[in-house]
Formats: sequence, structure tokens, C-alpha cells
Amino acid sequence: MTDAVITHIEDAVAWITLNRPDALNAINNDTRRMLPDAIDAADANPDVRVMVIRGAGPRAFCAGADIKEFATVDAPAAHRQSRVQRHWIAAFDRAVKPLIASIHGYCLGGGLEIALACDIRIAATDASFGFPETSLGIIPAAGGTQRITRVLGMGVALDLILTGERIDAQHAWSMGLVSRVVEPAALNELTRGIAQKIASRPPLATQFAKEAVHTGAEISLAAGMRQETDLFTHLINTQDRQEAARAFSEKRSPKFTGR
Repeated sequence: MTDAVITHIEDAVAWITLNRPDALNAINNDTRRMLPDAIDAADANPDVRVMVIRGAGPRAFCAGADIKEFATVDAPAAHRQSRVQRHWIAAFDRAVKPLIASIHGYCLGGGLEIALACDIRIAATDASFGFPETSLGIIPAAGGTQRITRVLGMGVALDLILTGERIDAQHAWSMGLVSRVVEPAALNELTRGIAQKIASRPPLATQFAKEAVHTGAEISLAAGMRQETDLFTHLINTQDRQEAARAFSEKRSPKFTGR
């Protein structure tokens, strides 16, 4: 049996691939088990500085939950408690290293929730996005209702969730859902370039920048400013900050160690 999620590490980048192309990389129980493990392992690996989430095959990043598994469900109370205790999507929130979603083809339902849980979203022009859940009598329940509201605002979020309308990559870019759009043939190259650029930066600086942005989105501006100052102050005495200054003075490429 082929693993539902596979990881390949190259040049400090962990390429984490949703690997069910025949099922449009739909999320099944194996995905829910293996994806958090892959993210946690890459986040703990000192040789990894950036993670990329992508989908196998030519047709989809991820088309959402595997509807075949909807035939049997837990009792409501047990189902809710299991999701509260350890929800598979929480691995994205635990990750301190940057996460990039490299999106092509279908990015629907749970697939869109995976993309929203990443820090940066890059899309191919053939990508399509949407939340079809309400047509199935459910709602996005892997953070979708919460994250898309924070990214796009309440009005746009409700429009997409309640109508289930699909949007293309250009529309997604115009509303700020993705930060870059590229032709499908260039998606891997662009993703690799962005990932390697981030990986070339001092690791603590990128991790603290991510922390400052995410934490600041949940607290007041004044509290966020204090957090930003605290993180900045901590970075002043790091070896990498000092190495960056020396390399600039000596007109050479810096060598960062993450300390």
C-alpha cells in the first residue's frame, strides 16, 4: 500500500506530499494520521528550515475529505471530544518553522483548510478553491470557518462558505487568499525558489517573524508591539545576527547556524 503522505528533504526544505493522486489526494484517516506526524517530524528536524505541502498527481492539491469515510460516524459527543483532544490540523499551529502550500488543481474543503493553515500560499493558474461542505449538510470543521475569516474578513468568508462557490486562482489572488500565481509548469520552480530563499535566512529570525505575525493577529496592537519588541531584543544577541553583520561588512555570504 502506498503511503498517504510522503516526505522528501532537500536543501533544508521538507517537501511533504499528499500522496493519493487517484483519489485527488482526498483526506482519509491515513492522511489525518500521517500528515501531523510528517509536520511534527520536519519541524523537529534540525536539517529542515522550511516545509512545503503539495499534492501528488496532475489534478489536485487536495479535493477535500474522502466522502467514502462518511458512511460511518461516531456518536456526536464522542466525535466532538476526539476532535477537541487532538485535531489533526493542529500540527500546523504547532509548527514553528514556515509552511508553504504549493497549490495546483482542486483545492476544496479540507484541502482549502490545509492551505489556509499554511503561512504562505502559492497557486498555479489551474487551481480552484471552494468550500462545498454546506451542500453536504456539514460545515468546514478543520479550522476553515475560523482561518478564512481571519484571512479574508467575515463578509467574503461567509460568501464562500454559504454559497459553496468555486473561485479560480486569479480571483483568489485578487482577494488575498494566495500571494502568488504562476503557470502550472512553473509552480514547483517558483515554490522551490521561495522556500530556498526563506531557508537561506537565519532560522530564528524567520521563526520569530512567523510567531510575531500569528500572535499579533490574536491580540491587541499594543500587546503585539510589546511582543514584537521582545522577540527583536532576543534576536540581537544571537550568533546568526552577529554573523549577518560580519558577512555584510566583509562582503561575503553569511553562514547561519540557527543559534
